Amino acid sequence: MLIIAAFKWFSLNDKFYAMPEFDTAHVKSIVLLGHAGSGKTTLTECMLYEAGLINRRGTVAEKNTVSDYHELEQERGNSIFSKLLHTKWRGYKINIIDTPGYDDFVGEVISALRVADTGVMLLNAVNGVEVTTDIIWDYTEQFKTPMIFAINKLDDDDADFDRTVAEAKNHFGSKVQVVQYPRQQGAGFHEIIDVLRMTMYKFKDTGGKPEKLPIPDDEKAKADELHRELVEAIASNDETLMEKYFDKGELDEDEMKVGLKKAMINHDIFPLFCLSAERNMGSGRLMGFIDNVCPSANEMPPQKTIKNEDLPCDEKGPACMFIYKTVSEPHVGELSFFKVYSGCIKSGMELENESTGVSEKINQLFLVEGNKRTNVNELCAGDIGATLKLKNTHVNNTLHAKGRSYELKPIEFPPPNITVAVESTKKGEEEKLSQALHQLREEDPTLIVEFSPELKQMLIHAQGDMHLAVAKWKIEHNFKIEIKFEKPRIPYRETIRREADATYRHKKQSGGAGQFGEVFMRIEPWYEGIAEPHGLNVRGRDTYDLDWGGKLIFYNCIVGGAIDARFLPSILKGVMEKMHNGPLTGSYARDIRVCVYDGKMHPVDSNDISFKIAGLQAFRQAFKDADPQILEPVYKVEVLCPDDLTGAVMGDLQTRRAIVEGIDAERNFQKITAKVPLAEMDGYSSSLRSLTQGRAKFRSTFSEYAPVPYDLQRKLMDEYNKTEKEEVV
Repeated sequence: MLIIAAFKWFSLNDKFYAMPEFDTAHVKSIVLLGHAGSGKTTLTECMLYEAGLINRRGTVAEKNTVSDYHELEQERGNSIFSKLLHTKWRGYKINIIDTPGYDDFVGEVISALRVADTGVMLLNAVNGVEVTTDIIWDYTEQFKTPMIFAINKLDDDDADFDRTVAEAKNHFGSKVQVVQYPRQQGAGFHEIIDVLRMTMYKFKDTGGKPEKLPIPDDEKAKADELHRELVEAIASNDETLMEKYFDKGELDEDEMKVGLKKAMINHDIFPLFCLSAERNMGSGRLMGFIDNVCPSANEMPPQKTIKNEDLPCDEKGPACMFIYKTVSEPHVGELSFFKVYSGCIKSGMELENESTGVSEKINQLFLVEGNKRTNVNELCAGDIGATLKLKNTHVNNTLHAKGRSYELKPIEFPPPNITVAVESTKKGEEEKLSQALHQLREEDPTLIVEFSPELKQMLIHAQGDMHLAVAKWKIEHNFKIEIKFEKPRIPYRETIRREADATYRHKKQSGGAGQFGEVFMRIEPWYEGIAEPHGLNVRGRDTYDLDWGGKLIFYNCIVGGAIDARFLPSILKGVMEKMHNGPLTGSYARDIRVCVYDGKMHPVDSNDISFKIAGLQAFRQAFKDADPQILEPVYKVEVLCPDDLTGAVMGDLQTRRAIVEGIDAERNFQKITAKVPLAEMDGYSSSLRSLTQGRAKFRSTFSEYAPVPYDLQRKLMDEYNKTEKEEVV
């Protein structure tokens, strides 16, 4: 596949560099969005082909597209990573970011949206508006990205343009305005009627450049009605155009373009186009609309810094760029993708990282075309490119000219949905695995890695099963480490439900000074507003907010000097040690009030260790007599699914001990809200995908700790006791 570089060239130190032809006003950056299978990668091929940058359109099936070049994408048959490409069309440069369509890779979508000037949302004419489309839409509204809808696959026998438009309007509002509609659908699709230009485009079976024809008489009434709706929508968002519309009863094409651009920037109109990307029908008109109507970066509202200051997109302004993505390339290093938001970035320039204060030298600048890179000497405001080997710069960092102080607002990535424990299958590779996980985290901010001292496991928090599968593939192929995922241990908590007293005497004599300490202790469940201890003389009270949640309230109720005050910290230390390793399952204990009210000591043999042991054992005995309770983490789970799948999703949740709290309509989907124990969430991502054929999505967030059922508590205690006995043996 031939890629032709559309640049001027110059020589520097006997090396040739491409020099951009385009100023800020002539650079457009778009992001292709949509559910998996909507045709984003195929449309990208059409755009490159129509512009003459490739001489043959690749296909996903043949594994030869410019965008899906990664081995893993070709193996799985779908996009996994966002890809930066560009094309040249009628005097404009169009940067294209092709994004994955599965919610597991939403981080790739969000970062691309952050730097795009316009989004193109592809809708599958067969399936209509799908769940991932809705999820992505929420982010487009967050960024206020100007949006175009494109209904693709109109050549499919099951295509339904009218239903898809109706769903789009139901989901995204009346701002969705039809600019094109198909004269026919299915295998015979080859004519598109454009109500902005009031022209019909007639394509050959092979697609490509269409013939422009007058609108047929039998379509005139429909086209006129849609044209009138479009004109009124444009005019209603601009007072000047509204006056012209009232005066003339019409707007000319140039006036409509001006009005459309303004309305798109304000998120007031979302134009809708027709496509068959597979047969290359409609892509040229879409590209023409992008360069003719869609805004450049300098026409968009200024970027905001974290100090809420404006940073206009001006190529004559101070140099400033924002890192939105990093990729580690074997034998090359870290490739950082960025957008220039002000000034011009030149090769050899030194910039300051506002987050770290470190100076970074830009040694090389690249235009990127999938897996190919072209050296350039300069990239100006509004453009997107890449550079290599920034030592201390990461995603969300702002680099700017020295003497300035700009830090652009960072991308906020969604929290993870699932967690697994990871370990190497071979001993001695722990450090190597840790380095690999750190590198993955650098590339993918939605992948969170931590070692849990509580669970004694290395944990990976991810968006879903496919997200984890990609992480596993990278570790095994890029870092040559064989790993396995395991179900993470559950971070249970232990507490008590009634008051209990215990006494423990620690006495040890082995020649010389011995050990002696005796502690009388009362423990009670603690809660806000609890009354002071009854029947005890309170001498002192300390409150400890526990790192793992809940509280420990420690009372000194000693009278008559039975135990010196100097030994109380040792008793507390023993109690705290046992709360770190609870008596029932070894889990953290919480929300307990401890009162030390009596004891004995020896003038010679009593010491700190004696009272620490006595305190620990007294607490342990009292705990088991105080109606102990194991608590489990419960998560709030929200599932978004089509109406016809609601029953199946609820049935599956109920097998997981879920408490369904409600079902609400959200756009055209049903949102099921439930409380589900974390212990029952293992494998839920893959189960939901299998149950709904990928038509449902979920989000989960920690809600609370709740008591486990009695039978489960007995099982957990028996398993723990068995493990302790095995360790002793």
